[in-house]
Amino acid sequence: MAKKISISLQQAIDALVIQDVYVKSCQAQCIDGFDPKSTETGELLVQQMHVVHRSELVDIDGDGQLVRIYIRLGTRWVDPKEDSDPDIKAFVEADFIAEYQVNTELEQAAIDEFARKNASYHVWPYWREFLSTQCERLRLPRVVLPTVQFSKQ
Repeated sequence: MAKKISISLQQAIDALVIQDVYVKSCQAQCIDGFDPKSTETGELLVQQMHVVHRSELVDIDGDGQLVRIYIRLGTRWVDPKEDSDPDIKAFVEADFIAEYQVNTELEQAAIDEFARKNASYHVWPYWREFLSTQCERLRLPRVVLPTVQFSKQ
């Protein structure tokens, strides 16, 4: 069954046009003492992170406005045998910015709903490629992410 889209979300979808998606910052690391080439990595638990941090409206000199949406994504490999604090063996994280041209004035509530429910669709393919590349470079187990990440909010 298809989800019904709110009026404010539909207004944002109609008013915002994707312009760019890029990495603002990133970090990837195998923790000291962990060697993915000599460790049985199949026993590690893979955990995912997906956080929409914020959105901002930016005036472009004489050329309208942009909405910037900040999204943090991450994957980590942990030892599942640890009960309390997770024993993190490796991680890959990146902060992405998705930029949208604003064609029609929007309420902040519509922008915020768009950020929570729609922006990740545009960022997701870049995250999939980034994670795949970093796993290869760090010799971490290959993680196959689904083609589309659906919002849980």
